[in-house]
Amino acid sequence: MRIELATEPGDPGRPNEDYASVALPASGKGGTLVLLDGVTPPADDYGCLHSVPWFTARLGGVLGELSGSRRDLGLREVLAEAIARTAEAHRPTCDLSHSRTPQATVVLVRWDEERVEHLVLSDSALLMEAADGTVRAVLDERLATLPPQIDRLRAAVRALPDGSLERAAAAREYVAGVEALRNAEGGFFTAAADPDVARRAVCGTRPRAEVRSVAALTDGAARWVERFGAGTWTECVALLRKAGPQELIDRVRALESGTGPGPSTPRGKVHDDAAAVFAEL
Repeated sequence: MRIELATEPGDPGRPNEDYASVALPASGKGGTLVLLDGVTPPADDYGCLHSVPWFTARLGGVLGELSGSRRDLGLREVLAEAIARTAEAHRPTCDLSHSRTPQATVVLVRWDEERVEHLVLSDSALLMEAADGTVRAVLDERLATLPPQIDRLRAAVRALPDGSLERAAAAREYVAGVEALRNAEGGFFTAAADPDVARRAVCGTRPRAEVRSVAALTDGAARWVERFGAGTWTECVALLRKAGPQELIDRVRALESGTGPGPSTPRGKVHDDAAAVFAEL
């Protein structure tokens, strides 16, 4: 078995809000993979005394522990229990009802000798490579398929000059529109303080013999495919196998800086925290 992971902050002056871990039991007959992408709040006032890295480390640690020690629980149950435990750790001091209370996207994979289970919540990506080399991207599409009015608001922002007051006002309207759909019916869901969100996760199971490898990417690493179009998901897995997760992140950084081959830097956040895990089973 081969396992590699890498993560890098988007800004060296800020803490990395991504989290990645892999655990292998002493029996050597299975394992678990956890990947989280912390959601950066738009302002310092988000109802919590704790940082996003505190939240992702806490939630990630509980997910790793439960997915390994409680094999009687399905992954949705593991996620629900992990969210509940993490919420209780800071409920006495923090406003967990705040819409931007610390939260994260989730990728969770668990395998043994017979099967590979997976869970994806929000816009991190899971790539599952079959024994014949076919790659399937397991994605939670809800953030990318918001109602049409969100597309119109986004287009209005992009049509206005950079730095203008009009663009700033349009951007605020767009952000407010997206925020109204966070953890709401008809919108998209992240792991925050409500365990019930676990039932919204994309889940599945495949026979172990049918899975050659799995790869988990936060959206900062998935940019290589999703924003820059530098390759397909299949080519992304091939790159991870040949050169490893750090090479993928390095290529993303080169594209973001305009020094790598491919399209120019897209509008939006120039650099984002990036994490990638590759496990060849």
